[in-house]
Amino acid sequence: MAGHSKWANIQHRKGKQDKLRSKMFSKLAKEITVAAKMGDPDPDKNPRLRLAVKAAKSQSMPKDVIDRAIKKSQGGDAADYTEIRYEGYGPNGIAVMVETMTDNLNRTASNVRSTFAKFGGNLGTTGSVSFMFDRVGEITFAASAGDADTVMMAALEAGAEDVESDDEGHWIYCAADSLSDVTEALERQLGECEEAKLVWKPQTRTDVDLETAQKLMRLIDTLEEDDDVQTVTANFDVPEEVAAQL
Repeated sequence: MAGHSKWANIQHRKGKQDKLRSKMFSKLAKEITVAAKMGDPDPDKNPRLRLAVKAAKSQSMPKDVIDRAIKKSQGGDAADYTEIRYEGYGPNGIAVMVETMTDNLNRTASNVRSTFAKFGGNLGTTGSVSFMFDRVGEITFAASAGDADTVMMAALEAGAEDVESDDEGHWIYCAADSLSDVTEALERQLGECEEAKLVWKPQTRTDVDLETAQKLMRLIDTLEEDDDVQTVTANFDVPEEVAAQL
């Protein structure tokens, strides 16, 4: 099994420490509202909502904020959001996937396109880079959940497809439509997970040099600052010696 991306670990810690709390809560609340509006407002009867609530709790979102987001979905004044994915290339041809949730398609498309252009990339058409990623469920456990062999056995029994472990923790991957069931099975064996979500997993990652890493960081950070952008994924990794210079 390949080791989890060191750059992903850096970004994971950075995200926990540096992201503006209000912006992060806003994006999580939007996902909760949309999930509840599209299905049942009871998380126990709505797998997508259940995962959205779990993600919110993992970031210490207060219960009353979660409840308000669910309640908002049932009101007539709830905004109609459209989910749309943008695909493009960053500096040095690195593939970038951007998932958005917006109530104004023209605004979002314009902002995403201009951000790609500003930082040396270009927006592509639908399908231009998605073939380089797999849509899978990703379940994250802390290193304290067990050693790599223990987690591997639990993951296989739960129906997962792959596991990547290192000193920082464990990342378990499963079919997208099995995420909720696999998460529940794993939590019965390993305790509560840190996070469970659908992701675009790069099939391969390209190591980048310092200059390219800096450009990609600026591109991704700017995209993530946009209120309409939910997630950004790219198929690159940063070697240890380059990460040290960042």
